[in-house]
Amino acid sequence: MSGVSLAVSPPPPPPATTNTERRHDAAALGGGGVMGSLRVIELQLVAFIMVFSASGLVPLIDLVFPAFASAYILVLSRLVFPSLGGGGGGGSPEIFQGSRLFRLYVIVGTTIGLFLPLAYVLGGFARGDEHAVRSATPHLFLLSFQILTENIIGGLSLFSPPVRALVPLIYTVRRIFVILDWTKDVWLNKTLPANAELHVVAWHWFGRGLAVLNLGYFAVNLLCFLLPRFLPRAFEKYFRERDEMHAKMAEDKHSSSSASNIASQKTDKKAD
Repeated sequence: MSGVSLAVSPPPPPPATTNTERRHDAAALGGGGVMGSLRVIELQLVAFIMVFSASGLVPLIDLVFPAFASAYILVLSRLVFPSLGGGGGGGSPEIFQGSRLFRLYVIVGTTIGLFLPLAYVLGGFARGDEHAVRSATPHLFLLSFQILTENIIGGLSLFSPPVRALVPLIYTVRRIFVILDWTKDVWLNKTLPANAELHVVAWHWFGRGLAVLNLGYFAVNLLCFLLPRFLPRAFEKYFRERDEMHAKMAEDKHSSSSASNIASQKTDKKAD
């Protein structure tokens, strides 16, 4: 759905054409147990979330934000934008089909938003730089929750396109404020020691540049993709499917009414 989740999610399996192939695909995806129902990337994200939660490096407001966001998403999916059942028994259909250039944009975003901040946090642990770890960890925590939520919702037909589109939007808005705090922290609250060595200077500017890159990428992602393109397309898809469903129901009702009228006319003629 969002740039990062598209890059880290495995491609969907090809449709099975026979019952044997369907059983084989189900066994391959199932993995033989409860834990097998989760993909490897989702297990890794769960591990990241648990580590970040237990580290004490994530503020309380960011710890509880996923709970409120999940509750809000569930309310929307049940009361405001219920699923129309168009996805069948499998996963939800794609809302946005990107080109190769879009895929490249996604890969760049995954590198900037996930892999480099993760390397920065791990490097901070290794160097004993608690300031760097504390600055970047809230962003990674929220991003891990976002990707996990998108992957779970995207694999179910119980959630309509508007609900699925609102997940990256809600998390991205919150993470931009978190990244603003990260940027302010590394630019204003962290200074280089006097006569710092070259590797210390390089690490210092790497953290500053990474914060600015994340702020720029996700601001562009929100203002140029999620709001003007992704969200409207999700609403358009949802309301088009709803109108088609209502039109089909009206047509079926009209056909049933016409058939009953014809049958009653035939009965009247026989009675005459």
